[in-house]
Amino acid sequence: MKINKPSKAGTLESNDILVMIFPNEDGKVEIELESIVMKQFGHIIMKIIEDKLKELNVESVTIKAQDKGALDYTIAARIETAIMRAQ
Repeated sequence: MKINKPSKAGTLESNDILVMIFPNEDGKVEIELESIVMKQFGHIIMKIIEDKLKELNVESVTIKAQDKGALDYTIAARIETAIMRAQ
């Protein structure tokens, strides 16, 4: 799946995540994650993001995510929504 334009999904409210997606001209996946629970769950959040990208066959994207304690299914939904908006 090709990312054609910048997009975003989510909010900075408690228990949510703001995901911003940009096309990556270098042809690689770059993920920048900020989270209030980075020490405890940062590796899990990164895995959820990476798994969703693989599921949707996205190979060239820059993602900036600001997490405020979102649950797994919220993170996956925000990533998918932002990707669909970026087509």
